[in-house]
Amino acid sequence: MVDVHCHLNLHKFDQDYDAVIKDAFFSGVTAIVNTGTSIPSSRKAVELASKYKDLYAIVGVHPHHADKTDKEFEGELQYDWLEKLEELAKQPKVIGIGEVGMDFFRYKSNGIVETHLQEDAFRKQIELSIKLGLPLQIHTRLAWDDTLDILLEYKSQLQDPPGMFHCFSGNIEYTKRVLDAGFYVGFDGNITYGGTPPGEDTSLSDLVEYAPLDRILTETDSPFLTPQSLRGTRNVPQNVIIVARHIAHLKGCSYEKVNETVLINFQKVFGRHI
Repeated sequence: MVDVHCHLNLHKFDQDYDAVIKDAFFSGVTAIVNTGTSIPSSRKAVELASKYKDLYAIVGVHPHHADKTDKEFEGELQYDWLEKLEELAKQPKVIGIGEVGMDFFRYKSNGIVETHLQEDAFRKQIELSIKLGLPLQIHTRLAWDDTLDILLEYKSQLQDPPGMFHCFSGNIEYTKRVLDAGFYVGFDGNITYGGTPPGEDTSLSDLVEYAPLDRILTETDSPFLTPQSLRGTRNVPQNVIIVARHIAHLKGCSYEKVNETVLINFQKVFGRHI
């Protein structure tokens, strides 16, 4: 099983990332993708990837941080962020650009960043992915059409497949548009919660059931989105197995079938860079 999106580069793992990574591999996880959200966290993702055989990095600036590209953030000046990002993206074991996109959800910890700043950072990173021939890992929330419409402007220049939408949500019509555009969709522990995500009108279970298994990827978004059975604890990459088992339940197939198909999907999206 593969965890295609987690954040072992965040401070919540500073003290025990080695044990967390080894536990995941021991439990049967075969590959982990550590995703950046800023220049410092992307650099940390690259550093960690260099230490472990089946740990990979994706580098990028999250839409929450699109307003910090001309100031100090996490102890580092960001004015030359795009040049720094390109340098990181050229490092060994970097397999994509992400997590990038548009986000109009108002989080307690972060207000909505001005749309024009999000779009500018998003476009620059799409163009970097084209320049370097890397797939995209997309973050979008309550900005579905804005995100996809921008991506479609670049469709002929993107990789084939162009990448994936991480922590996917939306509705059936939007899911169809995303799949028709060639993207894969990633699901996390929140598919075990039941109900619909805040501000949305379609359950994640319905989206899992609608999306073809051969277009689905599994992820944890650790340390966030812990599966329901473990809520209240820090999420870790080995919990991707719980995600996969729940997908199997919703699809009415075996865990082994999900595991086999997700591994193939992972190779299709990111295999050229592994």
